[in-house]
Amino acid sequence: MKRIILTGGGTAGHVTPNMALIPELTKEGYDIQYIGSYEGIEKDLITGIQIPYHGISSGKLRRYFDVKNFSDPFKVLKGYTQASKLLKQLKPDIVFSKGGFVSVPVVLAAKRRKIPCIIHESDMTPGLANKLAIPSATKVCCNFPETLKYLPNGKAVLTGSPIRQELFEGKKEQGLRFCGFTKDKPVILVIGGSLGSVVVNNAVRESLSILLEHFQIIHLCGKGKLDKTLAKRKGYVQFEYIKKELSDLFACADLVISRAGANAICELLSLRKPNILIPLSASASRGDQILNARSFEKQGYSYVIEEESLTKETLTKAVLEVQEHRKDYIDAMNKSDLADPIQTIMKLIEENRKK
Repeated sequence: MKRIILTGGGTAGHVTPNMALIPELTKEGYDIQYIGSYEGIEKDLITGIQIPYHGISSGKLRRYFDVKNFSDPFKVLKGYTQASKLLKQLKPDIVFSKGGFVSVPVVLAAKRRKIPCIIHESDMTPGLANKLAIPSATKVCCNFPETLKYLPNGKAVLTGSPIRQELFEGKKEQGLRFCGFTKDKPVILVIGGSLGSVVVNNAVRESLSILLEHFQIIHLCGKGKLDKTLAKRKGYVQFEYIKKELSDLFACADLVISRAGANAICELLSLRKPNILIPLSASASRGDQILNARSFEKQGYSYVIEEESLTKETLTKAVLEVQEHRKDYIDAMNKSDLADPIQTIMKLIEENRKK
């Protein structure tokens, strides 16, 4: 039996691409095991689909001062020891890592045990966890042509990001019915990330009086961020989070307003959805979302508004402009030279696993 260990965690973006690979891995006869942190988001997501899950100690490595910097290196060392024991016990043919700090000890332990390891880097430039792991990797997959120059020659492969198959199976009519919408007006889907975004939420809500003249709006606003005063606004529905019906909401959306996390924008590209990206500001992150968004803008896939420039006026202007030129955005996305990411990555797994 062929066996693969998947690893990655900390955010949904470090887990969902792994989940997207699982149906194809199962079809190809792989026994799948997952290594993640004890209580991270990855545990709930993976145990929810009945994949064997192994928790290890996980610490965060920071570039800034934090009192936890004194204790977390010991957690990482413990995680490395635990990962090494698991790899010895499970004897996988290959490891596939989607990143996040929990993946670092797994990748390092795989190298020590001479197990091939493929890493996927979603963002334009590698994050700290993947920077530490890349020297131990056999191959490094990436989403952006610009990323290739940051990766070692001979290891880098432009693959795109694996997309969950169920996102392609949505039904427009079911999405409209779920929201109580009609077919008469186009639909905007607003996605502020799994936790929501106060900045994006405020700009959308301030723009409702103008936008609702032309559109119906589905607003995924994040946990605890519903505005009850807008509950009965015609043509506007809001949800903290959507799971099962998300594919139907995508299917009925004519335009998407989104943050610029790499996995999220790769989903928009795969679904050919004209979009407005509002990347997380550099002051609140390492700036990777800004780089991601600018790459998509350069390729003609997206309209970008930086967070510092986001107002009611800039948002409504962007929405009307993207809707007017939606065919141009779809045509550009149709010309994308990223082949099927799942098949490309599956080929890498087959070529590099222990035989």
